[in-house]
Amino acid sequence: MAEGALNLNGSLFRVGERVAVGVSGGADSVALLLALADRRADLGIGLSAVHVEHGIRGAEGEADAAFVLQLCERLGIPVTAERVDVPARVEQEKESIEEAARTLRYQVFSRLDVDGVATAHTQDDQAETVLMKLLRGAWTEGLGAISPVVTGKPSELGPRIIRPMLGVSRAEVEAFLRARGQEWREDSTNRSLDLTRNRVRHEVMPLLRQFNPQITPALAQVAELARAEEEFWAGELARLLPGLVLPGTPVRGGGRSSETAPGAGAVAVEIERLRPLSLAARRRVLRGAAAGLGCRLSFVETAKLLAMCGLAGEGWAPDPTVSAKPGAQLHLPGGLRARRTARELQLSRI
Repeated sequence: MAEGALNLNGSLFRVGERVAVGVSGGADSVALLLALADRRADLGIGLSAVHVEHGIRGAEGEADAAFVLQLCERLGIPVTAERVDVPARVEQEKESIEEAARTLRYQVFSRLDVDGVATAHTQDDQAETVLMKLLRGAWTEGLGAISPVVTGKPSELGPRIIRPMLGVSRAEVEAFLRARGQEWREDSTNRSLDLTRNRVRHEVMPLLRQFNPQITPALAQVAELARAEEEFWAGELARLLPGLVLPGTPVRGGGRSSETAPGAGAVAVEIERLRPLSLAARRRVLRGAAAGLGCRLSFVETAKLLAMCGLAGEGWAPDPTVSAKPGAQLHLPGGLRARRTARELQLSRI
């Protein structure tokens, strides 16, 4: 990174688009605002800011909002400031504070009259997210962690979400701000070890750095690899699924039931057409078939379905609850029922 600059990924922006920077007042978002203010002419973008006060930290949160408004006024950048009630949503929806804050924040973003919202997720955020996903046993789509650009959920009804700082470390952010003589706000909740991310940040990551001082970029690279893998498999599944996943159920006299619309209540996979595929492709096909019914399969659930097909991978310990005999059935979480016939594995929602 050149001295006095942040190595933003400018390729994520489109010439002529209107971009709002999500500014909390913390170091990362303040640095992003300043860096984009410096480069807006070169990038060809219109720039504004948005601040969401979550109603969690009382006077401290109000002081953050005042700081952001003053900063934007000094920079001559228009700003939208909104207050949301995270505690009320937590009570109503039984979500975690983090989930509720994120949902309400993105609802604010969706109402903005802009083309994109830039958020200040850094390489450190990416590494922490990968590690949290690993701890939960995520598939590769989960290990992709924070995507540089999001155009679907949670922003499908509003502007796309742009993360140009995923290659910038938190240390680089603070060095950039100090070189500019720019202050920022510290969120006291970032020190609370009651939150999983904070425990990963303050306890787990420092420990891992003892084994690998470059653990942060290493984990960020895992995310890049995982996203590329997912992009590849998306193309493969678009090719494989139409020929392998059959809608509806067989009917007498040949043919299948009329449940052929996307999201229909039943699909089937012909086992002999699944057999020649690699284990990785078999897993993807079964997970894709279940996803078409609105169900997400875990690793163990996918392994059980493969066992019902008589195609369990190496290392799979026989499960007495799983049979590959015709007529065998298995009920999985999410209301998914699997049934083995002589030729097919049939999946349906119950």
